[in-house]
Amino acid sequence: MDESKLREQICTFAASMFNRGLTHGSTGNISVRVNDDAILVTPSGSSFGKLDPNEIVKVTKEGSLIGSSVPTKELPLHKAFYETRGLKSGAVVHLHSTHSVALSMLPGINVDSVLPSYTPYSIMLLGKVKLLPFFVPGDPAMGEAIKGLAGKRSAVLLANHGPVVSGKNLEASVNAIEELESTAKLALILRGMGAIELNQDQINSVVNKFNIDWD
Repeated sequence: MDESKLREQICTFAASMFNRGLTHGSTGNISVRVNDDAILVTPSGSSFGKLDPNEIVKVTKEGSLIGSSVPTKELPLHKAFYETRGLKSGAVVHLHSTHSVALSMLPGINVDSVLPSYTPYSIMLLGKVKLLPFFVPGDPAMGEAIKGLAGKRSAVLLANHGPVVSGKNLEASVNAIEELESTAKLALILRGMGAIELNQDQINSVVNKFNIDWD
């Protein structure tokens, strides 16, 4: 897909998520890898509800900025996924979606796999989702924390902040982060009710059939 279409695609998916309440105000950011290993990234302070394709910033492989806007302060977070996941990472989406953020603040959740295994789809689209500690927004340490996962996770949940998902392209990343938010909502609805999760044999059958990274 050429660069102009990628810019339009970013705006289309962003508006869809904004209009459905998956993020709000000027929260969230998106990046997409382009053919020359540069990335397109949403500007700092921009709203998903009214992105302009021409204001999306291009960041070259060498780190130069092309465009009149300033990229999101979460750029190191995005770069860390591209650096550690290679060709598996074609886009990164970060939201402040309500149910995911709420789940990140609850006591007693599994830090290594924060989402309950309620459906096969969360396993298929996300693998295990790691809960990372709180960082001040824009802190480069977030990127270092992603690098510390050595490319083994495609999705993380930042405590008191929100989810970040990297997929093979923008559509896959959006689908995955929406699945993360939906599963977090299920987890909150069912909390304390003794809901029946998939057992280990069922999880293994999904992991094996769809060749999911599940470590």
